[in-house]
Amino acid sequence: MTLVAGVDSSTQACKVVVRDADSGELRREGRAPHPDGTEVDPAAWEQALRRAIGEAGGLEDVAAVGVGAQQHGMVCLDPDGQVVRPALLWNDTRSAGAAADLLAEGGGPQAWAEAVGLVPVASFTVTKLRWLAVHEPAAADRVAAVCLPHDWLTWRLAGAPGLEALATDRGDASGTGYWSPATGSYRPDLLRLALGHDALLPAVLGPAASPGSTTGGAALAAGTGDNLAAALGLGVRQGDVVVSVGTSGTVFAVSERPAADPSGIVAGFADATGRFLPLVCTLNAARVLDAAAAMLGVGHERLSELALSAPAGAGGLVLVPYLEGERTPNRPHATGALHGLRLANTTPACLARAAVEGLLCGLADGLDALVAEGVEVRRVLLVGGGARSEALRRIAPAVLGHPVVVPPAAEYVADGAARQAAWVLSGGGEPPRWDLAGAETYEAEPVPAVRERYAACQDLTMEAARDNGAASPDTIAARWRAPPDPPVVGSSTERTGHA
Repeated sequence: MTLVAGVDSSTQACKVVVRDADSGELRREGRAPHPDGTEVDPAAWEQALRRAIGEAGGLEDVAAVGVGAQQHGMVCLDPDGQVVRPALLWNDTRSAGAAADLLAEGGGPQAWAEAVGLVPVASFTVTKLRWLAVHEPAAADRVAAVCLPHDWLTWRLAGAPGLEALATDRGDASGTGYWSPATGSYRPDLLRLALGHDALLPAVLGPAASPGSTTGGAALAAGTGDNLAAALGLGVRQGDVVVSVGTSGTVFAVSERPAADPSGIVAGFADATGRFLPLVCTLNAARVLDAAAAMLGVGHERLSELALSAPAGAGGLVLVPYLEGERTPNRPHATGALHGLRLANTTPACLARAAVEGLLCGLADGLDALVAEGVEVRRVLLVGGGARSEALRRIAPAVLGHPVVVPPAAEYVADGAARQAAWVLSGGGEPPRWDLAGAETYEAEPVPAVRERYAACQDLTMEAARDNGAASPDTIAARWRAPPDPPVVGSSTERTGHA
């Protein structure tokens, strides 16, 4: 039996799965947490990866490894391969002003959409590089190479053999703002526009290509970004639309042609199979449920019970859940708002229902945007940590307007990375087929009034007071740095030095 490993280095944690390369059967898994915040020393990711590998039983018997990780994170390296400063993550909104500047300097939304398939917002790597150039010019001057979280972890698994060995895949490259899915090439002029000078960028590999091997001898896959890995793990095909409720909310589908939406709502990513993955992302997803549960002083199971006990429309209560600012629509400094309060709906049940419906309305707007880009909807797949909520599963079809299929709970990003690793071993034009069984379907009559009321309220929010030049208020610390460690060399707890 041949084993492969897949890694999901997400915003909140690192997960490692070990699966059978032929059948996809799960053999073992491990997990380790990441620090909170929107700014993280990459060394923390490596430490978590090392711990998760140990918890998963090591990699000594694994033939290939793939790494999936959060998209867009800015990892800057100096000529010696050292990290210049803690990575700014996708959900760090301090670069909103930089995004506006780049948008204007690059010719406006249409020009950017045609050039790289997306319109600059604070999430994308290119805007974070401009922020660095403006606010930390000494650090920007030290940047010799720029890569993404999955690129960096893959490189570290290989022993950090030199900057020229950095590699990525077309899917993750398409989320930087300086690589074109339509042409399959970098736009170094846009990198220079942002950073102020040239820098080495990772080689962009084909879907089944390998950048080399781990120091323990396992083949490395090209790796990819988290949403792209999730699509691979789910086996997404034409007509499937995935609604993922994690730290962020994403709505995406596989397409045979690149998207170029000048509104900026749809990001025209490439996928991990050689196709394309138009995607809409919101900053506020599962944490909306966390916040509602905290406000009500209940756990998630009770939050679901309360939400399902309230009528559709929450008695007229509408929650606009811009708790972290928002990416879609592009309102990085917006705050959340609660509208329609009346004596009759000031109840825990109505607040719980409004939280679930508000979260889903933002995702439903994303689904509409994909349809406007020509995406066909045959079925909607609901995944992510938030999909564990019974209320979310049952209310989703009423808000989204389609039956919802909920696959069994799994680490689909890590699974996709493992499937990519199996593809490296098997070769060929398509990844090996792994069956996905045990899905449940939820149906409900659409309730258009919920979205109509949300649409009437979603612009009625206040801006948070924030100096765009200052550090994001929820960063952890550029001041926090993990103690240095050697590259990930092994595969057992003895070799990594972690129990």
